[in-house]
Amino acid sequence: MTTSTMRDIDERTNLAANSMFELLLFRLGEAPGSQRRELFGINVFKVREILVMPEITAMVNMPPTVMGVANIRGQMITVINLPKVVGCNPTKGLGILLVTEFARTTQAFAVEEVNEIVRLEWKHVLSAESSGGGLVTSIARLDGNAENTRLAQVLDVEQILRDVMPNEHKSDIDEAQVGSVKLPPGTVVLAADDSAVARMMIEQGFKAMGIPYIMTKTGQEAWDTLQSIAAKAEAEGKTVQDKVSVVLTDLEMPVMDGFTLTRNIKQDGKYKGIPVIIHSSLTGTANEGHVKSVGADAYIAKFVAEELGATIRQVLARQG
Repeated sequence: MTTSTMRDIDERTNLAANSMFELLLFRLGEAPGSQRRELFGINVFKVREILVMPEITAMVNMPPTVMGVANIRGQMITVINLPKVVGCNPTKGLGILLVTEFARTTQAFAVEEVNEIVRLEWKHVLSAESSGGGLVTSIARLDGNAENTRLAQVLDVEQILRDVMPNEHKSDIDEAQVGSVKLPPGTVVLAADDSAVARMMIEQGFKAMGIPYIMTKTGQEAWDTLQSIAAKAEAEGKTVQDKVSVVLTDLEMPVMDGFTLTRNIKQDGKYKGIPVIIHSSLTGTANEGHVKSVGADAYIAKFVAEELGATIRQVLARQG
């Protein structure tokens, strides 16, 4: 492992320890109707590199939101017109390319301009689901609790990739290949993910495996649910582990992220015996090292149902 990779892990561990993350801010042009140049954001850990727009080769039969492919360091990478995906008009042109690594895939997003990187606490990121955001998972309050804080929309990259390239991001599940997973009687898997498309895919996987589950949308909702289950179990003379066999959590979630949720579980004697599986689009060895530092029992990259089933079986087997 290189020195720079070790530094990456240390830096990310320090951020996670303080319930913080870094958001790359960019603009996509004028918003429809208002002509305002709204700020958008993506987690820095998903961004491999930022380039001045290279030459792009248009390909036949590409979806309208795909500009073509770019040859970047010998790798042919699909370039997605992000303003077109979200309906913005980039009057200054598309000058910048964000190369991202996401859920086992590499792709690039053309944007109008990149502004800055900001460091935020997850508690200042609020879910956008109730506002019908569609392609937006959350709204980041860039200046914290300041009354006139700037806002940035955090994009749901899972949903965007599924919409733009559905054939490459299918969620078809072969039940025969996945196989069933037997949980201890009376228990469920408690899952948390802020992306609607990710929740749908997880639920499809659980149903194929015959797994009873409770699905939540943030780490905070999962933590509140776990505490509620524990209180009901205690009233019945049982433990929370008689009710919840595994917690499956995404990492990037508004209000409370997966690192904080994992730490809360592992630092509390009442819950620490429940295995926690991190299920994330933040792939790569640096992120796996980062995940281990917060006490998770397993790490799996999104989304392969067979691997998810195998990982759940493994952690249950270790529980005896």
